[in-house]
Amino acid sequence: MSARRPNIVMILTDDHAAQAISSYGSVVNRTPRIDEIGQLGWRFENCFATNALCSPSRASILTGTYSHVNGVTTLVTPIDASQPTFVSQLKAAGYKTAMIGRWHMGDGDGHDPQGFDYWDVILEQGEYWNPVFLNPDGKRVVEGYATDVFTDLAIDWVESLEGDDPWCVLLYHKAPHRPWEPHPRHQHLYTDPIPVPDTFDDDYATRSSSTRRALLRLADNLNVEDLKRTPPVGLSYEELALWKYQRYMEDYLRCVEAVDENVGRVIDWLRERGEFDDTLLMYASDQGFFLGEHGWFDKRMMFEESLRMPMLLSYPNAVKGGRVHSGIVTNVDFAQTILEAAGVESHPRMQGRSFWGDLTGVDPEPPAEGMYYRYWEHDDIFHHAPAHYGYRTDRYKLIYYYNDGMGLPGTGAFVYPGEWELYDLVADPAELRNVADDPAYSEIRARLTEAMLREQERLGDSPHPSQFEGTAASGAEAHAAG
Repeated sequence: MSARRPNIVMILTDDHAAQAISSYGSVVNRTPRIDEIGQLGWRFENCFATNALCSPSRASILTGTYSHVNGVTTLVTPIDASQPTFVSQLKAAGYKTAMIGRWHMGDGDGHDPQGFDYWDVILEQGEYWNPVFLNPDGKRVVEGYATDVFTDLAIDWVESLEGDDPWCVLLYHKAPHRPWEPHPRHQHLYTDPIPVPDTFDDDYATRSSSTRRALLRLADNLNVEDLKRTPPVGLSYEELALWKYQRYMEDYLRCVEAVDENVGRVIDWLRERGEFDDTLLMYASDQGFFLGEHGWFDKRMMFEESLRMPMLLSYPNAVKGGRVHSGIVTNVDFAQTILEAAGVESHPRMQGRSFWGDLTGVDPEPPAEGMYYRYWEHDDIFHHAPAHYGYRTDRYKLIYYYNDGMGLPGTGAFVYPGEWELYDLVADPAELRNVADDPAYSEIRARLTEAMLREQERLGDSPHPSQFEGTAASGAEAHAAG
């Protein structure tokens, strides 16, 4: 391992599904430059978001804490930017630090980026074209396509640095977030029919009413702004669903193409500087995304396509290449891992498990037995996704929809009875069969409920009171027995 402290580049995209990355087995596109990071380093097979929503995931990555600790539980709960982060720890240890691109955790009133030597961010969702930026000097418009512009600004900042101090730059893209506006240079791509997922026609037969109520069906909920044109007249429901899927995927994948190109620009630039081998380079998305699986788009739910984050990491002078990490890691783990790689102390408040030892083989921490998930934004006006939490192991996933909490302002979120779902990811990897009430899985459900309660207690979160009422009584009894 090099004695030199690594430079750090974290490239984070928004809503980039792992199944749209070729090294994760994509059948819809190719991403050679993103793949290159994993080929020269590690690809993480089971990296998960602890709250599959943009702002909360970004807060967890930055602070190394769960949503109930950092306070960013929903899209409308901005961050207290003064709290400790891995960036503030790096800065205190002598790193030059920068944040460029999509912040999306609030603007003004203590919510702007802190702990950075330089920051230049778009407002809220931001624009694909000629984005408006905010930095300490005020607002300005930068002409161009956002994915290209963000990369330009990140490279320019590093090139402006003087001295030999190590640096860390967070390059956070808007793409491929809705409404999926690709650059014209990619309009020729993905014009042939795009394969439809095997679960596209999922009928939700065994699912809870909480799942069925969510407005995620692309056939019903993609609009003209998303599609850029009015659907043809005279289509049946099934034909309309397929037409919308093709339009959606064309633009989504074209936006990903620009991301892949710009990841390549960063890799090539690091090589030209002679710094690639001494740079910790990470590529991830803030959560996963449904690309027609279960007939859905968007995220939020604890199903695999939403839960799983693509994550690839290289640092040739410290870790070997061409490896796959199959253990469970989460976005909360990033902060402590980055700090350990840089030889910087983590903050005592951080909750994650550093996986740096897994990569180097030096004193790895005990592997995670499972991961805890909680989605707080109940019954929002656009998607009506239910508030829920759950626990995932290498084989099983237990979900409790407690259906209570905060929707977007003025929506008057409804409260529904609590419901359970349980999936056997070996017998049913597509998560089509809810076995929560199957007697054959009663012992497994009780064991997972107890494990989830222990994890909630360890992390300082609280189960919803409804969990211990009615059908949830067995979980309460298991907890008491433990």
